Amino acid sequence: MTVEITQKHIKKIIQNIEKVMIGKSGVARLCLVALLAEGHVLLEDVPGVGKTMMVKALSKSVNAEFKRIQFTPDLLPSDVLGVSIYNPKEMEFTFRPGPIMGNIILADEINRTSPRTQSALLEAMEEHSVTIDGVTLEMEKPFFVMATQNPIEYEGTYPLPEAQLDRFLLKLEMGYPSEGEEVEMLTLSQKTSPIDELQPVISLDDLRNLQDYVKDVFVEEAMKQYIVELANKTRVDSQVQLGVSPRASIALLKASQALAFMSGRDFVLPDDIQYLAPFVFGHRLILKPEAKYQGTKAGDILETILPNVHVPVKRAVK
Repeated sequence: MTVEITQKHIKKIIQNIEKVMIGKSGVARLCLVALLAEGHVLLEDVPGVGKTMMVKALSKSVNAEFKRIQFTPDLLPSDVLGVSIYNPKEMEFTFRPGPIMGNIILADEINRTSPRTQSALLEAMEEHSVTIDGVTLEMEKPFFVMATQNPIEYEGTYPLPEAQLDRFLLKLEMGYPSEGEEVEMLTLSQKTSPIDELQPVISLDDLRNLQDYVKDVFVEEAMKQYIVELANKTRVDSQVQLGVSPRASIALLKASQALAFMSGRDFVLPDDIQYLAPFVFGHRLILKPEAKYQGTKAGDILETILPNVHVPVKRAVK
């Protein structure tokens, strides 16, 4: 597959999503970054801004098997993973897979379920496998989880623990559309839902190939050192109680490879790292109580860290 063909694939996916998600090309690109990097996305925003539509559009564009899990307080781990049921005719247990067994999974309102059920996703998101009744089942590639949560509704919710947040490659916000974009959305939705007419633009095999190509994107030692220095700065900041883990450094590396690949390059630039750092590091920072009381946010910390870390300017020869 040539560079021209891969770039056409990426352009087709973004353009296809834009048919139903007006003015959200930036979010669409970041979701595709996570998908190509084999990571997962947490979408946090108010209801009605298109979080569910975004994951459906992405799933249809790549012809993936889409599964939706509506998280509720009474949801059990077996409702997510699946369950073994005794078949009296065969005199044996038959496994019935849960909705986690798909390619692209929408974990809708993930913070509405108990920590016990939330933890059912941990193994699947990190290791791309699930263990049920002592048997480990591998997830089919690609496996991509996009979770949504409402930031303003706290009654009946369970905040995601740090271990769960750490499994998400990126945390994104949709935001409200502009007036012009909203008018265009009304026109599109006047007769039918535009998502119903969306067609695949690449195959799953094409997507798997793209994911493999991303892993070959070159990252020189100076860029790796740059990522580590950024991570270390979060660990020593006076307003931060707990900085990002090495898993976050790996996540930033993989996301940067995906963004470079989508930009038509076979090497990572500091610009890739700087652009993605807030989306990769932000939800992993735990601020001190006094910093929270003063209204400081993770984004504010990163805005002060990024300009104070030396940026590599030379690219090593491969």
